[in-house]
Amino acid sequence: MFVDFLRSVSRDAWYAIIAWPLWKKVLVACATIVTALIVIYTDIDLATLRTWSAQAGAWFPALFFILYVGVTQLPIPRTIFTLSAGVLFGPWLGVALALTATTASAALSLLIVRRLLGEWMRPRLKHTAVAGIDARLRERGWLAVLSLRMIAGVPFSILNYVAALTSVKLLPFSTATAIGSAPGTIATVVFGAALTGEADPRVLAFTIVLCVLGFAGLTLDARMPVQNIKHTR
Repeated sequence: MFVDFLRSVSRDAWYAIIAWPLWKKVLVACATIVTALIVIYTDIDLATLRTWSAQAGAWFPALFFILYVGVTQLPIPRTIFTLSAGVLFGPWLGVALALTATTASAALSLLIVRRLLGEWMRPRLKHTAVAGIDARLRERGWLAVLSLRMIAGVPFSILNYVAALTSVKLLPFSTATAIGSAPGTIATVVFGAALTGEADPRVLAFTIVLCVLGFAGLTLDARMPVQNIKHTR
């Protein structure tokens, strides 16, 4: 059933893209090319950020925030920015910048993807294969998002894109992102193990604990009932 749903969505997506006006096709093509070039050729490391910090002066925290939010719209790991926040700004300002930028980035991704694809995807969420999942996210999406944010292996940007195609609401999504990302973000900023080349066992232990809590949250969510599930074939 789910495979049939994916085939149907893929087919409908292809026909929808073909029906786009020329300007939209050109815009998406250019955005795709730019994204690919950025992913392939951009190498933002700590040394680069230090250089920018020296050049920007007092404006650098604001520029760092904008850069963090902008770059993480792409499928690029945010780890380097989170680690750099602690090194460049110290634990307090570093945590504040990294966490607010993470939340802002997730919310912006949700709005952009939903603006582009939400109307097209909405009627397809009533399909039998995904109606239950969407109803769960609409009613209690914060728990799933919070749990997934605590699992280190779940890509930040991909979760944003997928959530945008469901009925999860913006405020619960953003709040759950902030809370779920907070422990890992704080640990990364404070310890900065990857920058020193020394593996701090506390970071590893903390990451494992977060993963366990994340999976526990998903298990709890799966066992809790959901009301008002509507679906079509």
